[in-house]
Amino acid sequence: MAAWYDEKQGDDGDLWHRSLIDPPLLRLVGAVAGLRVLDLACGNGYLARRFARMGARVTAVDASAPIIEAARRRESSAPLGIAYHVADAARLEMLGDGEFDVAACNMALMDIEDASGTIREAGRVLRSGGRLVATLSHPCFDVPGASAWVVERMDFNTSVWRKVGRYRDVFAGTCPWHGPGGQVLRTPIYHRPLSWYVRALRAAGFALTAFEEAEPTEEFAAGSPQAPWIAEIPLHCAIEARKD
Repeated sequence: MAAWYDEKQGDDGDLWHRSLIDPPLLRLVGAVAGLRVLDLACGNGYLARRFARMGARVTAVDASAPIIEAARRRESSAPLGIAYHVADAARLEMLGDGEFDVAACNMALMDIEDASGTIREAGRVLRSGGRLVATLSHPCFDVPGASAWVVERMDFNTSVWRKVGRYRDVFAGTCPWHGPGGQVLRTPIYHRPLSWYVRALRAAGFALTAFEEAEPTEEFAAGSPQAPWIAEIPLHCAIEARKD
């Protein structure tokens, strides 16, 4: 999937990322000029490049060797000084304790089997007072294989509901993607309730300091038919947690 995903995200992220998911993440991250920033599960590095252009010293990690190769090719064609590593986000042996000011993890915690290990490693590599900022599929409203939109029409009125089951369960599922050539690709995804993430953060020495739910921007409203529904019921959330 790496070549397809690299093309899909490009230099600015796809529609869903740049116009729905990234805005709350970037607000929480804030100004990064002069800071040491770690991009966890960086994909093709589009967000790492954005942080670097904002003046950060950036290190980026992803478990997929092919997607890191794509990120390095982009770095070679337009150098920004980003160091890329192929590594499991829950095992960052190449990084030292207290090395970073900010760790960003964009739409990845629910895709990582050992998410608690990833949160612990983020706590280890962040300095005291450093921040973890992460976006993820909203555990309350986007449960793999157990949530769906329900549209009801009566007379001239339409109501939209979100049907959710298995919220309290911790389980592995699959996430479908519309891949190249019309094929449906599936990747692993791991559902945990919101309280699971709060407990994992506290166990890793973090204090939760901010929580946001992604809202459609004008660009997203113009480009996605789901925008009116997501304006009512969010499918993504963003957290900020500070290391004690």
